[in-house]
Amino acid sequence: MHDDRKLVEARLERVLNERVRPAVHPATTPLTVEIWSTADEPVPVAEGLVAPTRPIVTGAPWGAPWGTSWFKVTGEVPAEWAGRTVEAVLDLGFTPRTPGFQCEGLVHELDGTPVKGLHPRNNHVRVGAPAAGGEQIHWRIEAASNPDLEADGVPFRPTRLGDKATAGDAPQYVLGDMVLAVFDETVWNLVMDLEVLGELMAELPVDGARRWELLRAVSRALDAIDLQDVNGTAQAARDELAEVLAAPASPAAHRISAVGHAHIDSAWLWPLRETVRKVARTASNMTKLLEDEPDFVFAMSQAQQFAWIKEHRPEVYARVKKAVADGRFVPAGGMWVESDTNMPGSEAMARQFVHGKRFFLEEFGIENDEAWLPDTFGFAAGLPQIIKAAGSDRLLTQKISWSKTNPFPHHTFHWEGIDGTRIFTHFPPVDSYNCEMTGAQLAHAARNFKEKGVARRSLAPVGYGDGGGGTTREMVAKAARLRSMEGAPTVQWESPADFFEKAEAEYPDPPVWVGELYLELHRATLTSQAQTKRGNRRSESLLTEAELWAATAAVRAGVPYPYEGLDRIWKTVLLHQFHDILPGSSIAWVHREARKTYARVAEELEGIIGGAQRALAGAGTSELVFNSAPHARRGVPAGGASAAADEGGVVPVPRDGGGYLLDNGLLRVEIDARGLVVSAYDRAADREAIAPGQAANLLQLHPDFPNQWDAWDVDAFYRNTGSDLTEVAALGVEGTSVRIVRAFGRSRVSQLLSVPKDAKRLDIDTEVDWHETERFLKLAFPLDVKADRYASETQYGHVYRPTHQNTSWEWAKFEACNHRFVHVDEPGWGVAIVNDATYGHDVTRAVRTGVDAGTTTTVRASLLRAPRYPDPETDQGVHRFHHALVPGATVGDAVREGYRANLPERRVTGTAAEVAPLVGVDNDAVVVSAVKLADDHSGDLVVRLYEANGARARATVRVDGFAADRAVLTDLLERPLPGAERPTVADGGVALALRPFQLVTLRLPRA
Repeated sequence: MHDDRKLVEARLERVLNERVRPAVHPATTPLTVEIWSTADEPVPVAEGLVAPTRPIVTGAPWGAPWGTSWFKVTGEVPAEWAGRTVEAVLDLGFTPRTPGFQCEGLVHELDGTPVKGLHPRNNHVRVGAPAAGGEQIHWRIEAASNPDLEADGVPFRPTRLGDKATAGDAPQYVLGDMVLAVFDETVWNLVMDLEVLGELMAELPVDGARRWELLRAVSRALDAIDLQDVNGTAQAARDELAEVLAAPASPAAHRISAVGHAHIDSAWLWPLRETVRKVARTASNMTKLLEDEPDFVFAMSQAQQFAWIKEHRPEVYARVKKAVADGRFVPAGGMWVESDTNMPGSEAMARQFVHGKRFFLEEFGIENDEAWLPDTFGFAAGLPQIIKAAGSDRLLTQKISWSKTNPFPHHTFHWEGIDGTRIFTHFPPVDSYNCEMTGAQLAHAARNFKEKGVARRSLAPVGYGDGGGGTTREMVAKAARLRSMEGAPTVQWESPADFFEKAEAEYPDPPVWVGELYLELHRATLTSQAQTKRGNRRSESLLTEAELWAATAAVRAGVPYPYEGLDRIWKTVLLHQFHDILPGSSIAWVHREARKTYARVAEELEGIIGGAQRALAGAGTSELVFNSAPHARRGVPAGGASAAADEGGVVPVPRDGGGYLLDNGLLRVEIDARGLVVSAYDRAADREAIAPGQAANLLQLHPDFPNQWDAWDVDAFYRNTGSDLTEVAALGVEGTSVRIVRAFGRSRVSQLLSVPKDAKRLDIDTEVDWHETERFLKLAFPLDVKADRYASETQYGHVYRPTHQNTSWEWAKFEACNHRFVHVDEPGWGVAIVNDATYGHDVTRAVRTGVDAGTTTTVRASLLRAPRYPDPETDQGVHRFHHALVPGATVGDAVREGYRANLPERRVTGTAAEVAPLVGVDNDAVVVSAVKLADDHSGDLVVRLYEANGARARATVRVDGFAADRAVLTDLLERPLPGAERPTVADGGVALALRPFQLVTLRLPRA
């Protein structure tokens, strides 16, 4: 037989596009449309429903950037359409390229009842099936004219459209056809048949019989279609396809658990207020689709998004709650938002699960076993323990498939964290969290699945996402055809829990991946939008303080504990840890609002802290120093207050050859005439920290123009060129500090360097007035340390990374995340670099030439970037950073100094001579991360602590303020751990024995 494959495939494409798809709506009649546009922000639905309108016609422009318009749509179903299925086709000006990214709408009845959401690939609204004829259409559409930031199809081009303040008022869209149409279900089903077979056909081997069976069936179907009467011959064409569609799948076929999904970024190329509407539109669509499709299951994560629907659209929420109760609309993931997991601190990462899971439990009576993070930019090594401590034991993500250097070796595996906790993890091999049920996607999932031979089940999140929209009727129709079809994987709608249960049963002993799940992409998100990152870190620290002192004041002085205020603030901070806010990859509007929000959060938390400390100190003039850190310092106990000597600093003295010398008898620091640190000498160890011939506190500037994803990426080639900023505009003494001023480009840097009187530490305070673009600013510390690995703080511990690049896996980690410290060491001696607001860093090693031939390990903190997309003004303005160089530091010293830098002392006047700590621990290796009252308002005290050094530790936890005669080990939600023995309580102390990095939550009832 002649090979006519390409001929038939080309014929299929043209007949589908030009004849069959248009015949889905064989008759149309125009609707009457009028419009009213708001002058500013969206108005309440009740106001939009009655707003005065003016006529608008197809082809007319509408919609200023970020504006809202209300369309009044009226019409009547023609009498001759009686007995036929009728739907409206409502085109607000869509282009199909980006569903959920541009103009969107929500159709309402006249009483405000939501009918259905509209987006570029889902613009129909069913009117009647069958119609009686004469039905009146009276709808109102709330339409958002969100600008398309890639309107010309060119990605990553700088644009001012990302902020309402700079976007202008030019209309963004042109109104498309707004019509009533007859819906021919037979033709629509023929389209689905032909799409499924055409897509599958393209994935099957050319030398296999099944491909040719499909080709011949498609050819016969096309022959059966009368191109002049598609509607009259569609059923005949379907009959020709029935046999090949009904052929069952092989018993060995890959099995796909499909779950309806609409990944909705809580902010990204739109502000938070727009996401509030996105989730309402999507939820309206999905609850309607669930009513129409009995096999369909939809899952939605992010408790915050459910809370938005509840607050802003209670009528939609009522439909959601019913669908949840029916087991069809599944709350997934158990987190407040799909947060970044690299940068949130220990307590913040824990509270993502506390607040998310509690919301689902209280609202729906549902507890999730899985963490659901399809789009998060890598996963910190401390996360498994947190997931398990929250009562879950599974994780789903897709994002690691975006890694550019090394393909990840597993799709289903156990992920082991820093403390040894393992959780069952799945990476969907479909490599998309927006699966559209295409043949190419499903065939890729089956081919790509790395567990072949030992497992054959994977999950596919199905539906349009990022901007929302969710699953469509077309995707459901394709899934029905692929339930069991020869040549394709089988497809079944299932909840995430059902999938994980089956996957674990078929693969009870999967391989293990130990350590962080590093994404070999989007590394610059650790640095972009420095003010957002500082706001996050400061908010985390202030929340730690607020809970500690509010709990202490409640127990000691009877001050009411601010349960509601702290709950609300935590949720605000957690929202801003979403994986496009904290990473700095959202539009300018998002970060402008974030800066204002962090300022409000700080003001409110400062009020809580100040009120509690004043209640504890009493009214008077004696000065008390409050220490919120988990370690004593200068005689002030951890979590307590007392008088303390002024720390002060040593006075700089001139240095031979220029510059200054700072020497406190423990540490001698030399600053040369360039303002660079050329020596940091540890007197007790008789050891120099700075590599010979090199200088620390060195600012380095690199070009920064990645190949794509400007705010997200820094590519390895940035290090090929760069400059050291050594020119000095001013160098002098200011009190007990050395001030250094530099100017470069259009920017200016001012630094204060100081050494305290009684600590082995060089403090570096840096202020940058930054006006560069597409530049990357680093702060370098070349250390005379031979280290094959280094430690970076992560949640509830630290993770080790290599300093060498033996393998491509090691090379790919050229930019990584730390929290409060980085620590490098040789046996017996190390150096810590601590910070108060930076996350990105790199560590490299080099062997020196010459007589010395020693090894230099260079630690560089990433300070600032200047990408131009999606925010063309990223990081412009003034920034402040604090770093400290700590020679002779152990990991324990690094932990202590990290807390010191982030939880500074507070001075309060009062009558009390001291405030004893409410909670004390007798081992500095065991760090208290939270002291608070229980969330259930019982008044019980909750203490969370962890082993911080990576070794076994014994400790006794003591409470001063009430008789702690018993203690309960709990999960993060403060519920007793099933099967856990009660810790021993003796003499008012709770005795604990901890594994390396073990996290423990204690609940101490108060009589």
